[in-house]
Amino acid sequence: MNTGVLAQSALFQGMTEAEIHTALDELRVKNKAYEKGSVILHAGETTDRMGMVLSGRVTVESTDVWGNRTILSLLDAGQFFAEAYALLPGEILLVDVRVVENCRILFLSLSGIKGHSEPWAEKLLLNLLTVSARKNLALSGRSFHTSPKTVRGRVMAYLNTVSLQQHSRKLAIPFDRQQMADYLNLDRTALSKELGKMRELGLIAYRKNWFEIL
Repeated sequence: MNTGVLAQSALFQGMTEAEIHTALDELRVKNKAYEKGSVILHAGETTDRMGMVLSGRVTVESTDVWGNRTILSLLDAGQFFAEAYALLPGEILLVDVRVVENCRILFLSLSGIKGHSEPWAEKLLLNLLTVSARKNLALSGRSFHTSPKTVRGRVMAYLNTVSLQQHSRKLAIPFDRQQMADYLNLDRTALSKELGKMRELGLIAYRKNWFEIL
């Protein structure tokens, strides 16, 4: 395992190479590859491990019994999922974790941190708190994007957030059109139609996942 890569991640930030090796041993890490389209974790199951995306990309999504899908987050290399469930073993998963690009996942058992008071464990817990706080901010942001009642309102709320994050009116979003619709909890056809109207009105310009707020 390349500890240099892990040292740059939010979970192992501030830890020495020796501390990272100790953490990896105590957390009983596993490294597994997945192909595009496969599901890493299924809603209705339980897990005692959190996952770190080493390469590729995954989505955390909710699909109801009628097949309606909502993307809650899109995770790239260096990001994490299921940490809350790993800390609360036995809690039923309410989401699926699905592969959108061939990926490799590092699984960590957080039960291995219990009872430890060594510096590596204290650093890991603090970093885990930071990871969770960022997740909460991301989920809060999504609630702002889906709260407007109109399609245009949701699109504008989302593009405004990305514009602020990227410090530019010219921006790239991480979603294709279907993923954007799922994230904003919209029908894809309705989304595409509204984007076309907004372009005709001179509100935005776009090409694929590149947008400009005019």
